[in-house]
Amino acid sequence: MPAVGQQPVGVGPLPINFDITDQNGAWFDSGLNLFGSKSVAVGVLPRVAPAGGVPSVGGPLLPADGSLVENITGGLTGGLGGAGASADPLGLNSTLATVQGLAKSSPEAAGKAAEAEDLIGQLKATVADMPAGEPVDLDSLPVGVDLMGVLDSLKDFTVEGPPVTVTFNVDPAKSQAIRNPIGLIAPEGADGFPWMDSKGAFYGKKTIQLTEPGLYAFTDSIAVYGLGAVVVDDPLTLGLDFGENLVVNGKPEPVPSNADIIQRLVNTAFTASNPNNWQQQSATKEVSWNPVQPPVPILQHDADGKPVLIPNLDAYFDQKFGYPKKLPALKKPTAPGVGEVWFATQMEDYAGKEKHGSITKIDAEDWTIDRKIAAPEINMNNVHNMWTDKTYKYLYGNEWFDNETDVFDRETGKFIRSLEVGPNPAHVMTRPGNDNLTIGINAGTDIVEAAPGATKIIKRIHVDPDSGMTPHPHAHWTSHDGKTVVAPDTMANEAAIVDLDSGKVRHEPVGAFPIATSMTPDSKKAYLSNFLGMSVSCVSLKEDACATPDGGVAKNSTIDLWENYDPQTGPEAGKPWGGLTVQLPVSPDGKALLAVNTLSATVDVIDPKTNKMITQLPCNPGCHGANFGAKKGGGYYAYVSNKFSNAMQIIDVDPNNDGDISDAAIAGQLPLGPTSDTKMDDELVAHPGVGGQGVLALPLVYNGWSQEIPKAWRKGLTCEQINPIDESAC
Repeated sequence: MPAVGQQPVGVGPLPINFDITDQNGAWFDSGLNLFGSKSVAVGVLPRVAPAGGVPSVGGPLLPADGSLVENITGGLTGGLGGAGASADPLGLNSTLATVQGLAKSSPEAAGKAAEAEDLIGQLKATVADMPAGEPVDLDSLPVGVDLMGVLDSLKDFTVEGPPVTVTFNVDPAKSQAIRNPIGLIAPEGADGFPWMDSKGAFYGKKTIQLTEPGLYAFTDSIAVYGLGAVVVDDPLTLGLDFGENLVVNGKPEPVPSNADIIQRLVNTAFTASNPNNWQQQSATKEVSWNPVQPPVPILQHDADGKPVLIPNLDAYFDQKFGYPKKLPALKKPTAPGVGEVWFATQMEDYAGKEKHGSITKIDAEDWTIDRKIAAPEINMNNVHNMWTDKTYKYLYGNEWFDNETDVFDRETGKFIRSLEVGPNPAHVMTRPGNDNLTIGINAGTDIVEAAPGATKIIKRIHVDPDSGMTPHPHAHWTSHDGKTVVAPDTMANEAAIVDLDSGKVRHEPVGAFPIATSMTPDSKKAYLSNFLGMSVSCVSLKEDACATPDGGVAKNSTIDLWENYDPQTGPEAGKPWGGLTVQLPVSPDGKALLAVNTLSATVDVIDPKTNKMITQLPCNPGCHGANFGAKKGGGYYAYVSNKFSNAMQIIDVDPNNDGDISDAAIAGQLPLGPTSDTKMDDELVAHPGVGGQGVLALPLVYNGWSQEIPKAWRKGLTCEQINPIDESAC
């Protein structure tokens, strides 16, 4: 059982407690470990006899001897076969216990209760011979129809008990960073969903009430891959209830609980929250990847409202998503890149520090893992994104789960200094020209401008001073002339357009929960990824510049990443789609926009001239970041990171350099774990190469920065790579 104060099973007056932590796989820690995931809890809306009032702990409906927890979680703690297999594979013990409790508390219900007990036994026998991964249409089974009818009639002897209480604890002893848990999924009609208030991230507690049976999922609006879930069960139904219809934050139309989008989000959550499910690929051999989901019975409903019982979620997901998957040996590109590439490998664990993460350097000339910086001397905590100065002396890294921008010697990896900038700094860039840093304060309100070398703060600009909200600016982008920053105003669903010199800010509407930004090389338009809107917004920064679906040009426009996706039935075969999009860089020559999608594990290749999806390429679980670097001989490579895999992808958006991006391809892949030749400042003890997020490729070949490339770094670059949009220069 979990420690006192941490309760993974809530029943009315018994609350569920999530600790929000910095720890890998325990970002939402319920205290209940389900096959490696600590992020799930179970709630029960108790059925109370009308004369009984609210049940007390220790009574027949809320026993205090542990049997309640055992009944609810009994189906969760076994079920994989062998000696540890569950004796209750359909999870019917909680239903049986409720039926028996009603018979004791309401003698008039005894007859129906006895009938229900008999039918439960019959259903177990009937389903036992069916494939565990095949959904069961309960209306097609006579015993299913009879049992559901009897259970329905037993509800006449009850009233619904109090709602389930959930408390989120953000304790600085467990989370160095402040957090902001919000709703991702909830049953239709759930009071208060999505629980997004204007106060933003915090230390302390946040309590909500879950009023409807079904699936509730939560995310942290700062680190959105931190996921937690509660299944609120009606004990007079079969299996664990997902509810009839569910609402996904950012998409107002409810979907049936067996919809494809729900299955994909649940699958993504269990991959993210269980370190045992993170991919480890090899450069020398094929490996098998078989993520484990809880082998529990789930009650869903289809588009016609009919109940569908999934006897075993793990077996069902194996069938739906093709697990186990064979992952071939990774092959590096045949053509080298130029310079070096740095990745934030945030999930790596080191012996000399408590916090997670490192910065990993790749030599793009020979594709070797040259160095890792874990910085145990400062207990570096989840560096998320990196940049450099105009001389390439420094490597800047933002400690996302703390409040500092760190400065390292780029050549030696030695720590130089830290500058305290504000809560949860996410992305860092520089201003072409004066070389000042621009830093987004993800859990706060500001874009911070700091002096070169991060020696001091010059100014703070509040990106949404008039709304009263905490905007949580995450991944900003700085214009090629150093005058403008565009940042996502995440909580207001707006783009914040900041004039760095005057400090003036204007806003443009975008989609739901914008999280990252990019610009075209001429800085005429910006793109924002709408993480929950399943779309990309184009925002004109000067004259109208955004292509529209009808072929026109407008001030703003939207690229619908669900154009080829039906949330009920799934993606259209062979056509690009995306969801939970994070970073979205535009190539330095303006040919291609890459939208990196966590949900679909794809990279959408988009034409910025037309704003149309051209093709898509595969990436790995937790697909997150991307940035462009120079390819030897001309053109560009895009380097793609993956949070829940040790591998990265190298994309060539125009392999034959003919201007047609329809032939964009994966040029190669590399594991990010160290080799015997990798320079290390600490001993790596777990998750080698895992946690890929921010990416920095040097030399900086984006317009504005490319013209400032140091002379020594220009060797191997073409004139076009130094002057990506100025044709007259070449």
